[in-house]
Formats: sequence, C-alpha cells, structure tokens
Amino acid sequence: MKLTDLQTTEERLNLLEKTAEKFADRAQEYDEKGAFPFANFVELKAIHYPALTVPKKYGGLAISLVEMLKMQETIAKYDGSTALSIGWHMGITKHLGEAGAWEEATYEAFAKDVVETGALLNNAATEPATGSPTRGGKPETFAKATTDGWIINGRKSFTTLSPILDYFVVSASIDGTEKVGNFLVRRGLDGVSVAETWDSIAMKATGSHDLVLENVKLKKEDLVQYITPGDKAAQGWLLHIPACYLGIAKAAQTYAVDFATTYSPSSIKGTISDFPAVRQKIGEMELRILESNAFLYTVAKKWDENDEETRQSMKPELGAVKLSIVNNALETVDLAMRIVGARSLSAKCPLQRYYRDVRAGLHNPPMDDMTIMALAANSIEKLT
Repeated sequence: MKLTDLQTTEERLNLLEKTAEKFADRAQEYDEKGAFPFANFVELKAIHYPALTVPKKYGGLAISLVEMLKMQETIAKYDGSTALSIGWHMGITKHLGEAGAWEEATYEAFAKDVVETGALLNNAATEPATGSPTRGGKPETFAKATTDGWIINGRKSFTTLSPILDYFVVSASIDGTEKVGNFLVRRGLDGVSVAETWDSIAMKATGSHDLVLENVKLKKEDLVQYITPGDKAAQGWLLHIPACYLGIAKAAQTYAVDFATTYSPSSIKGTISDFPAVRQKIGEMELRILESNAFLYTVAKKWDENDEETRQSMKPELGAVKLSIVNNALETVDLAMRIVGARSLSAKCPLQRYYRDVRAGLHNPPMDDMTIMALAANSIEKLT
C-alpha cells in the first residue's frame, strides 16, 4: 500500500503510524551506536512518503502544511532522528514546488525522481566559520564560473541525511562577485564526498555529517537560485522542526503516564499516579502539550488558508511557534523524568534519549534570541 494511493488524511496517517511503529524498536540501537537508520528510510520510501509534498502535476499529492506536520509529528513519536531528517526533505520539496523558486525543468526532473525512486534532498548551508545561515554570514564555499558551467569547492557542516541524500542544495559565494547562489549538487559527481564527523549526543541518528566538495564540476543550469544570506522571508515549511519536538514530547508524556499508572511500590496501595505531586506533574505535562498542539496547528492552518502577502507577515508567529514548542518540550520531558525518577536515567529508558534529543531543538532555526527580537519589533511596530 502506498500513501499516494490513499484518499484521506486519516487513511494516510493510519498507514504511516503502522509503518513508524517499527522505528521505536530500533531507535535505541541506532542511538547507542550513532548509526544511521537506513531501514527506516527504506520503509518510508516503500509507502512513497517522500513524494507527498511533491506537486500533483508531477505525481505527488501536494499535501497541506497541516497534514505534513501531523505526519512529521507521528514519525517523531517513534524516532525523533528519523522525523527531523526526513522533515527537511519534505519541507524543502514543498516550498520549492509552491514558490517556483527554480526553473521548472530542473524542479520537474527532481520531483519526478522523488516520485519514481524516493530520491531525497536537503540544503547544505551551514559552515563552521559562518555559523547558522539564518544570521546572514556569507559562505566560504566558492563557485567559480567556467566556459560551460561551474567549479565548486568547500565544506558544509550539519548536512542532515547525508548518508542517503541524492541531492544537496549548496549555498556558495560566486567568485569575482558579491553574489551568493544555491547550486544543485548530485551525489554521484566526482569530488563529492561525506566526512563522517557527526558526534553529537542529541539526534545521534540523523547522519548530520560534513559535505566535502573538491573541484566539483557543475552545469550552468545547476545554479538554481540567487539568494540573500539571512533572508528574512517567512517560511512555513520550517514548522516541521517544532512538529518533531512536539512528537518527542508526546512520547515522553505517554511513557511517564503509563509508568505512573502501573508502578505500585510495595509501600503503597494503588499506583504512584494517586500521589498529588505526581498528578501535578502529569497535569503540567498535559497543559504544555495542549498549548503546543493548539499553537502549532492554528498557525499552520492560517498559513494554508492565506495568500502570500499574509504569509509574509507571519514570520514572528512562525518563530514564536518554534520557540514555544521546543521549550515546552524541554519542560515536558523534564517533568516526565521527574515522575519516573532515577529509572529515567537508565540507558535502556527512552526518556534519556528524549531528553537529549529535545535539547537539539534549541539549535535549530530560528534561534530563540532572534525570535524574541522579532516579536519585540512586531509589538513596537503595532503601537507606532
């Protein structure tokens, strides 16, 4: 059965849930070894998950932002690393198809590859010297024009999904100019390699290694887009990030509530869920989950239902969603661990993985300080 053959969101979510349930059984092993979850992606490709955000005219389903986030959250409940990884492909593919950012022939060829083979794409923008691309640093990766194309050299860090990406969208400064462009780099080209540098204690199975480019020859048309570093445009697709951390928070909540309602030490009657202190923590978790759920899907629905002008006014809201949900997730996992107690620190307990993984959200874009400054500016602007 393929997701692209199903008619309703509910049917698609049910099939995805059945597929993703198996990810939970493998998540601990992948985390312990820092290994990439190849099997998970084989199964996601088998149900045509990567094609869901491809426009309908190229064979995809062009699902809404709301549906995409629900699906990403579903995967994250079972394996946060897999969800965050595939979320970049899903969101970028959706954005490019809707915005018409590339020449149609280039995007069409890519989109058909996704539909036919499950090909995967991600941006490669971060560099050690420039930091987060959202802060506007000019890339040290350089592309030099030749008579028939480009030669590109550089190194990118945090290239999530690098073990299985078919396409890298690489930001590079254009030699001899002040311009910066995005270049479409195919995995099989000479000079393209991945250096296995990912040693993070959070999101260990995302394969976020370094991409190394050594005299890589590209065609002229592989310059797919000129960009402005630190572009201020609103990007709804980035909500896949908070959706991932909300899914992890829900997994932590489920684990803690199940523990509290079944654990009965010999010193008491009933279970620890009868204790007021435990109930207080359960209620606080539920409050954070309800707040996050409402905020995420209200803003996503607003994005889906409005035109580009309205969408571009939503950047402060989009940042606020990410900030709020990630910080709520941090607090939810902490509360879950307080309920479970010292057992939550066991290497066999998934809560310790959830605790590490949600902290990664603090370092995904947009950064909290930038969001707060944007919210302050928006508030001041309303009154002046």
